[in-house]
Amino acid sequence: MSIRFCILGSGSAGNCALLQTEGARVLVDAGFSARKLAALLAAVGESLDRIDAVFLTHEHGDHAAGISGLRRHPHIRIFANAATQRAVQSGLEHRPDWQLFETGTRFQFRDLEVRSFAVPHDAQEPVGFTFATGHAGDLLFPHRCVAWVTDLGHVPQHIQEQLRDCDVLALESNHCPQLLQADTKRPWSTKQRIAGRHGHLSNDGARTLLEAVASPRWRHVFLTHLSRDCNSLAAVEAAIAGLRARLRCEFSIVGPGEGTRMVELA
Repeated sequence: MSIRFCILGSGSAGNCALLQTEGARVLVDAGFSARKLAALLAAVGESLDRIDAVFLTHEHGDHAAGISGLRRHPHIRIFANAATQRAVQSGLEHRPDWQLFETGTRFQFRDLEVRSFAVPHDAQEPVGFTFATGHAGDLLFPHRCVAWVTDLGHVPQHIQEQLRDCDVLALESNHCPQLLQADTKRPWSTKQRIAGRHGHLSNDGARTLLEAVASPRWRHVFLTHLSRDCNSLAAVEAAIAGLRARLRCEFSIVGPGEGTRMVELA
């Protein structure tokens, strides 16, 4: 039993990841049009016809814009909490196959064990997820876990605890504080929202989380959701300097609009 995971696209223009197991193919968020999602999936040998479900973190367009176009794929189940479902449904002309969960609960979808947890962001009821298969101590079907944590202004202790037993972590590293303050395109109020406790995690915030948890289990850390105007690959690289050797895992910094190669957890 294994998990295969890749980020199809990341950034303020849209966010989506693909997760595959022997029994399920799911998207984590769907922040692109259905046409764009189809093209991104085709590039990794998949299609919307083969997707079983979408797991939504929250209702903002860069995470949920694709739900409208998925009306042509009614077989796809849409997992969300009730607050996110209401917010997304209010802008739709059709009713998807909603599958509601309560934030903070653990539930099963096919061969995936899914956990949701609250994150501090300026949405109705935003969440992060962990997706796991297998069993601890089982040599034939070992426990494997992927965590998806984006769109959060700070990192409470309960979030840190969710990440210790994960093999793969996709974590927001949205902005460089200096570049954000120097940006001339955003008004002061927007900068305050982004940098606030219910905004987006900075490069320094991402580093602080990685240092605080520093799990020996991590095999791959993806730093995602980079701002095109208020961040850079060089700024993220500088923020995590020294962490690669300390954590002894692979790092991928995902540029705005970019995806990643497929990672397999056997």
